[in-house]
Amino acid sequence: MGEAAISRIELRHLRAFEAVARLGSFTQAADELTITQPALSRTIQQLEDALGATLLDRSSRHVETTQAGRTFVDYVERVLAELERGVAAVRRQASIRLGFSWLLPDPWAQDTVARFERATGTTVRLIRTDDALSAVQQGKVNVAVVRGQVTSTGVRVVHLFDESRVAVCSVHSPLAQRSELDWDEVPRWPLVVNVASGTTGPWSWPADAGPKTVVETTNFDEWLESVAADRGIGVIPDVAVRRNIHPGVRFVALRGAPPSPVVLAFLPRARNAELRRFVEAAVASAAAGEA
Repeated sequence: MGEAAISRIELRHLRAFEAVARLGSFTQAADELTITQPALSRTIQQLEDALGATLLDRSSRHVETTQAGRTFVDYVERVLAELERGVAAVRRQASIRLGFSWLLPDPWAQDTVARFERATGTTVRLIRTDDALSAVQQGKVNVAVVRGQVTSTGVRVVHLFDESRVAVCSVHSPLAQRSELDWDEVPRWPLVVNVASGTTGPWSWPADAGPKTVVETTNFDEWLESVAADRGIGVIPDVAVRRNIHPGVRFVALRGAPPSPVVLAFLPRARNAELRRFVEAAVASAAAGEA
């Protein structure tokens, strides 16, 4: 068989022949391959034409391989097995870089990573960055968890769910003695704001209704230490309550606070099949958590 004949043989031909030879049935093989039986028959015929040999004996209800078919199927099985091992090896080396600024939502993050890695064999690398949205735009990560409203048109956004908010204050603050706080009361206190990735700031209230004093920080650690130092209070998604983030702060229930959206952001022109599968796993985990 010359190179011209080999070039006519495609992976689909080999998979089709292996399935029919293994199952001894066009009907069962078509079901397994999720194609129609006529399409499967045409695929097998194309393979036989390329080889110049009859591979399957169709004379009875039970399909059997011919002598040529029995010879060829041994090679096909080895080729498909090697291909599967090669794909697995590449996937083990491949990874999705997931950016985040602070406190990944739980249990969504853990469920998503486990679901995706089990299904694909591809590793998820968690990359903390002060500005996850910029990391996406600069290509430092494939996809990022972003909280709050995303106004950039340079990224595609998929909404996952909304988080509830709580107030955070120093253990030395008079607010630490309160059991709850109303959203409209927050502006009466100096507000510590993470300008890079925070979810609450002067923009969270109508004009002239926000806090009079704002303490700006540029990342989560600065924000947390500023709150602990009693430079002001903060507002954060309630995931922080479950993390015991700092011994010097207290959480105060917040009434009437608008929810904080959590989204995935990635470049709209990305042609990455694994990224698409990760987004699908993320959405499925979010839906399961809300069920």
